[in-house]
Amino acid sequence: MPASGAVTRNTLRQQIADALRDEVLAGRLQPGQEFTVKQIAEQYGVSATPVREALVDLCAQGLLDSDQHRGFRVHQYSVDDYRRIVEARMLVVDGIFRRHAPAALPPRPPSADPDLGVGVALVSIRRRGEAAARAARAGDLDVLIGYDIRYWRELARLVAANDYIADFLHRLRVQAWVFSVPYLRSEREMHGWLWSGHVDLVDAVTRGDAEAAVAVVRDYNAHSLEWADRLDSRTR
Repeated sequence: MPASGAVTRNTLRQQIADALRDEVLAGRLQPGQEFTVKQIAEQYGVSATPVREALVDLCAQGLLDSDQHRGFRVHQYSVDDYRRIVEARMLVVDGIFRRHAPAALPPRPPSADPDLGVGVALVSIRRRGEAAARAARAGDLDVLIGYDIRYWRELARLVAANDYIADFLHRLRVQAWVFSVPYLRSEREMHGWLWSGHVDLVDAVTRGDAEAAVAVVRDYNAHSLEWADRLDSRTR
């Protein structure tokens, strides 16, 4: 086993995948942009093997496409793809909360007491939600994406209590952001299309109010689909 803190090929592979994902989310790698394993390896000063493995991982996540002769390119999602992503997310998240209805979610008092693991998790999720909501209202897309992704991943793990569901929703969320970023950056009033209801949702979960949680999530998805309709009207 490697010494503590040593960089193995697997950790390097993950670091490269995370770095490239962040490049796509930041819009520095644009949809359709092509590159090779060699280019990425030279950019990061590493060997080709972990780079190739990282790129294959990102292909499996739907962020890149592989071309045997031309290398890799950033996947280009359509508006219809985005709608299907939102609809899939909506069905799963709605189902998670509906599983608790009409009964309330289990009581989850927000507490910093380490013995109350759920309470500690909610405090962390709320802080991320507050930061995401502030960034959305300010139109700070770069800050919003980071907090939003972590907020939803932690919330899904807590409420669904199922890592497979949480990981699936995480993948959908990243894909939705990959589609959204280029369009949002071109919006004159971008902050008007950035959802900021994170705190309302975590408050509903903290109260154990499944019905209120469902209402917030449905409002969020309706907001997303309304934006998709607007994009369609602009591109016709």
